[in-house]
Amino acid sequence: MKLKNISLLTAVALMLTIALPGCNIYKKYHTPDDTPAMQEYSRALNSPVDSTAFGNILWENVFTDPALADLINMALDNNTNLANAKLNVDIAHAQLKGARLSYLPSVALAPNGSGSKFFMDGVKSLSWSYQIPLSVSWEIDVFGKLLNSKRGAQAGYEQSQAYAQAVRSQIIAGVANCYYAIAMVQKQLEVSRTTATLWKESVQTMKDLKEAGKVNEVAVVQSEAQYYGILGSITDLEVKLDELHNTMSLLVNVFPQKWTISSDAVLTNPQIIRAEIPMAELAARPDVAAAEKNLAMAYYSTNSARAAFYPGLNITANGGFTNLLGSIIKNPGEFFINLAGSLTAPLFSRGANISRLEAAKAQQKQAMNNFEYTLMSASAEVSDAMTLYEKSVEKQSYLDHQAEKLALAVDYTQELLKLGSYNTTYLDVLTAQQGLLSAQISSITARNNQTRALINLYQSLGGGR
Repeated sequence: MKLKNISLLTAVALMLTIALPGCNIYKKYHTPDDTPAMQEYSRALNSPVDSTAFGNILWENVFTDPALADLINMALDNNTNLANAKLNVDIAHAQLKGARLSYLPSVALAPNGSGSKFFMDGVKSLSWSYQIPLSVSWEIDVFGKLLNSKRGAQAGYEQSQAYAQAVRSQIIAGVANCYYAIAMVQKQLEVSRTTATLWKESVQTMKDLKEAGKVNEVAVVQSEAQYYGILGSITDLEVKLDELHNTMSLLVNVFPQKWTISSDAVLTNPQIIRAEIPMAELAARPDVAAAEKNLAMAYYSTNSARAAFYPGLNITANGGFTNLLGSIIKNPGEFFINLAGSLTAPLFSRGANISRLEAAKAQQKQAMNNFEYTLMSASAEVSDAMTLYEKSVEKQSYLDHQAEKLALAVDYTQELLKLGSYNTTYLDVLTAQQGLLSAQISSITARNNQTRALINLYQSLGGGR
């Protein structure tokens, strides 16, 4: 086809493009703003990043314990889930690179040759023909097919980055939670073992009081039963501690081992006092960002489905060196060039295109629903984390005071029993001691709950950069 015909095809395609009424196949994705929540979210995306917000603080400035920082760094270097998430980013980047390169023409080199032998006037003759062609094919993206494919790949790449950040945040929070859980169980073991030692002394005291006629055999038996109950609870704590050590080993991707962690390890609690979390902090969550990128991918898939209704314009060129010109073999050969253009319209695939577009529109609505739900779920999760943190701080104070008072109660009842007070029985001593142990264990658990609530709040705000 001559060059003027190719120009004519291009002109026709451009005229069709101008004539297409509002098909949106060239429009770039924008965050929806058709509801008050979406409008607030859109404004939050365009607002400056608050570096002082809790979720935006670097994890090194939140978890300052050197031993914990070493474990987090080890997990970030070795964790298999994070490694796979990073590989997904590499895969998405390769796909994006391929989508970008699709704008370039494809070039192929296919040398070929053949030989023919025939008789003429009783003489054998062998003739060789050859071609060294170079073919070039270029799809002109008049109707946005390549454009939407590239934009969809870009959204997919950004989504994979958001997922990788979510995995990173989850690993940091997981290591921190496991670290302080190990410290908690070790502290509970210390208290339980100390209590077991004191209770063993109480058993002997009960025996001595029985010999003195101040208590009966029931008191001795009851005190022994409580002592064995404490020993039984210690075995449960030892099993729990072993499980936590194994969990930490999995997080850092090493074979099971015991980790040296102080039972006095505590997380410094920052002052976080506010009625609600701003939308800007919710928008920074990686799962929210990933949900919106999924919506963008669905949007571009719908655009691609619309673009399939319109023609495709391709220009091809072939050129090279050959000695076969028509049916004549000429030596030496000469250069040749062919240039052609084609405009292909989907006349008989309209039914398939319609169904594909309907499916794409439905998937885009699903992505929108998932995005809105993710945003609402993020808000609820952060609200729960804030409430749990505030109430755990309050509960910690109450339980500390309870443990102090019960410790005094144990001292008073033991002293009264030794003095032979008729208003005090061995049952009062047992009850006071059991209450003290329970309060001490609860106080340690509450402190860990407070720490876990703070860690989870940090993770729920997308922390871990």
